[in-house]
Amino acid sequence: MSKASEIVANVFLGPTPDWETCSSDGEIDPKHGYDIYIEASDLAQMPDKRTLAAITEAAEFSPQRLEVPSSGSIMPPTWSQAQIDGLLDLCRWMYELTNHTPVQQMVEADGDIPMTLLSSRPRKILLHCADGYTETTLLAVAYFMYSECIPVHEAWLRLHCEKKRNFFAYQSDVALLRQIQPRIMQESPLGRPLDLSSVSEPKWLNHMDGSLPSRILPYMYLGNLLHANNPELLRALGIKRILSIGEPVSWPLDELTKWPEENLLMVDRVQDNGIDPLTSEFDRCLEFIGTLFIFVINVYL
Repeated sequence: MSKASEIVANVFLGPTPDWETCSSDGEIDPKHGYDIYIEASDLAQMPDKRTLAAITEAAEFSPQRLEVPSSGSIMPPTWSQAQIDGLLDLCRWMYELTNHTPVQQMVEADGDIPMTLLSSRPRKILLHCADGYTETTLLAVAYFMYSECIPVHEAWLRLHCEKKRNFFAYQSDVALLRQIQPRIMQESPLGRPLDLSSVSEPKWLNHMDGSLPSRILPYMYLGNLLHANNPELLRALGIKRILSIGEPVSWPLDELTKWPEENLLMVDRVQDNGIDPLTSEFDRCLEFIGTLFIFVINVYL
């Protein structure tokens, strides 16, 4: 994802900026247009309230940086309540800054820093990492769930289909977000009563490893066999045809009946050996692809 884009009000998701554009004293050039840069890093710890309060004050005068744990860094079953509290505090802090609402009193457990922080204007935040979509996925999905008051499966689809963002999360991220989903929605700023028992998860969520197939063209996706064997997910993404190179899909009979035979093409007699040619199959594959949504299984990945 080579360009940052807005996923909710004043929160952007994208690649790490070129810090070489900073001034000689190391300050961030304001012309980048963001007030706070949140970088997801494998080595980062969840920021505490004291750190968030300090950044809120400093952002009144100059752009600020903050590091947070990356996707895959909060592992089950060893995650702590402090980590979950920190993630929710971070989401709440981001929402209050970007929506120009008073930042609630931030007081440490020992009660030694009572302070109410008011922002003079809404702040713009960039969530970033090197490739623009891997390390930031956990925080991006959690914040989208929090700000929109939606379950994890809806957040995943809306961020991809509506906001046009690709994602690469880990199974641990999916497990974490599914477990804390009730709390995220209950603490959402939308503040409406929720009957969480009525939130039903789609079957495709049980078979998702955290990643989605990659959209390489507006009508074409590239993915693996695990993606291809999750037909409910493919339908949810709007994918209507499947081209499989070297690997057949393994679907229950009731799923096969939902897909017209002409929407499935299997190119066999091709092994992942670097020798078997595909050139003789190009015309047939290109004719099948046409201009519809396609899912391509590439056994060479």
